[in-house]
Amino acid sequence: MLYKRILLKLSGEALMGDNSHGIDPDRIQLYCKEISSLVKTGVEIAVVIGGGNIFRGVSAASKGIDRVQADYMGMLATVINGLALQSSLEGMGIQTRLQTALKMEAIAEPYIKRRAVRHLEKKRVVIFSAGTGNPFFTTDSAAVLRAIEINADVILKGTRVDGIYNLDPEKNKNAVKFDKISFDEAITKNLKIMDSTAFTLSKENNLPIIVFNMNKPGNLNKITEGKQIGTIVN
Repeated sequence: MLYKRILLKLSGEALMGDNSHGIDPDRIQLYCKEISSLVKTGVEIAVVIGGGNIFRGVSAASKGIDRVQADYMGMLATVINGLALQSSLEGMGIQTRLQTALKMEAIAEPYIKRRAVRHLEKKRVVIFSAGTGNPFFTTDSAAVLRAIEINADVILKGTRVDGIYNLDPEKNKNAVKFDKISFDEAITKNLKIMDSTAFTLSKENNLPIIVFNMNKPGNLNKITEGKQIGTIVN
């Protein structure tokens, strides 16, 4: 395998499937099957998942809710998604640990770097939720931060499109896909891969990002085998 330890970033919206909100059981089962298949190859997997399918802090703040309170509400939404992912994975016989940046001892472990790494070494899937535990930071930032802390080889950002384009491929049929792109090029072209804080952190720590279509079965395995899937930023 090209990558021994990965950080998989999933958006909360990805869990909606074709619904307008909430969690689509079929979609989460699809993702968990992909993760389960990869676990069996020996790859160590950590997951960060957003909460936009349940609550978006930025949107709520724009409508009058205090931004700090709204962000904490968003963090709780990521915990709900983490619990759903954990339940589905364990239903497939995969050992998991859910760790939260906010203390919630009744349902999850607090995030402790050394404990997280030990779980990964034991081939447990570690799900990081509640973002960084701080308002004003996105789950993209949390994903990069955790990936650096656990010494992940790569961040795999699962989306519904098959990579990074110069234009929105869902709106423009003439959009051109990049197979590879540098951090500097991505910044110059103003490509919205992750928020600027997360992207800068990834660049400064030489942590590659691969953006790929998570909805296509087999893609996750192919990437870790070193096949050209999606777009790599390094």
